Amino acid sequence: MKKVFLSIFMMVLTLTVVSAFQFEQLIKPAALKNVRIKQFEDDGLAHYSYAIHVDDKMYLIDPGRNPQPYYDYAKSQNAKIVGVIETHPHADFVSSHLEIHETTGATIYVSKLVGAGYPHQAFDEGDEIQLPRGVKLKAIFTPGHSPDGISILLEENGKDIAVFTGDTLFIGDVGRPDLRESAGSIMAKREELARMMYKSTREKFMVLDDDVSVYPAHGAGSLCGKAMSDANTSTIGAEKLTNYALQEMSEDEFVGLLLQDQPFIPKYFPYDVGVNKEGAKAYHKALNAVIRLEENYTPDGNAIVIDGRNQGDFKNSHIPGAVNIMNGAKFETWLGSILAPGSSFYLVADNEENLKELVAKTAKIGYEPFIKGAFIYTGKDGDKMSFFDKEEFDKNPEAFTIVDIRNVGEYADGKVFDSAINIPLPELKDRVGEIPTDKPIVVHCGTGYRSAAGSSIIQNALKNVEVLDMSSFIKEYNKK
Repeated sequence: MKKVFLSIFMMVLTLTVVSAFQFEQLIKPAALKNVRIKQFEDDGLAHYSYAIHVDDKMYLIDPGRNPQPYYDYAKSQNAKIVGVIETHPHADFVSSHLEIHETTGATIYVSKLVGAGYPHQAFDEGDEIQLPRGVKLKAIFTPGHSPDGISILLEENGKDIAVFTGDTLFIGDVGRPDLRESAGSIMAKREELARMMYKSTREKFMVLDDDVSVYPAHGAGSLCGKAMSDANTSTIGAEKLTNYALQEMSEDEFVGLLLQDQPFIPKYFPYDVGVNKEGAKAYHKALNAVIRLEENYTPDGNAIVIDGRNQGDFKNSHIPGAVNIMNGAKFETWLGSILAPGSSFYLVADNEENLKELVAKTAKIGYEPFIKGAFIYTGKDGDKMSFFDKEEFDKNPEAFTIVDIRNVGEYADGKVFDSAINIPLPELKDRVGEIPTDKPIVVHCGTGYRSAAGSSIIQNALKNVEVLDMSSFIKEYNKK
């Protein structure tokens, strides 16, 4: 069955930029009379969280690590945050639910199956939260992405209006079922969870009225699914028409379809499940605990150094052994994909503003305790890397060993160079010995972002061969 990527964009009234990575969006389905729904987006993690409020009572769903945007919004609405609902222990980001509870006194609601290590009230199938003016939030048990997942049904005056689906139902997709085989209080095999997903979609979501709005916890770019649309909301009716996972098929057909072509699992995912199960340290306390070092600090020779500077600056001069994960939209994802939890590292940027940003991004996946020190690097006499020469490469591509570090699914969709060796970036450090060293090595990805990290990893491991980062030149070859 072909994947369906029809974007449904609707019911957007206002859009306010909070920062380079945080957006707020006010959504009001036509059927709602007394409720406001505010959607927050963290673009770097493709994460959506929500505030729901009636009069001065506000509830949050799946908040991100930094609680300040929620505090600011509550203040702007003269509302008090009285509850935080977690749909499940998230794998891809750290939530601020415990901090919000400790700061505001808000009750945390979560399924009893999570075995949460923080103060909470069980919120499971049949449980309800009563808001003013005839509004209810009702828990429905929707396992599939996780064995302890719930969704939140918003009802107003007896009518179902919206469903907050966590990581179970996405726009154009459903949550991947392979993340809880080694994490959480309850562990389940991927096939078992895929069968749970079949039942959740058919028995819990598809029975809702077609006009019920769908608000997921993630959008396109998240690794919690494989075929998400870039739309931020939809309806049950639209998903029944366009979502590949909601089409008519047997349970066995569904399981086979869901399990195929899932993306890689970043190293940090199981770790974040554990952090969210217990509750994370307060965000600003965590940031302030990171040790700041003097400019151009010299780490010891065996230290791991993550250099977030532009790839051109990195190639001109960098600390020996550094890995170049540029400060881009997916920095935190690739940091947590390349480094395993518990790996101590130094964090480097080119100025104070970018350094603060990198530390904040690191904290979003709970990796800030692993930073040995953060500092600015402006050195000119460090290690260097050669720059890719497209004209020289085009004269004779066969004179180079080409390493394609895209994911397996990307590579399967089409090779860029027939002779390329495919080693996905998350596997590169462990498989670098598979790369021949009799020719200069050219590294490419899909757009030029990941190849900066990949080329630096190979250069660190293979000292006696020239390593070239194709960088954004890959876009020209993609057009052919």
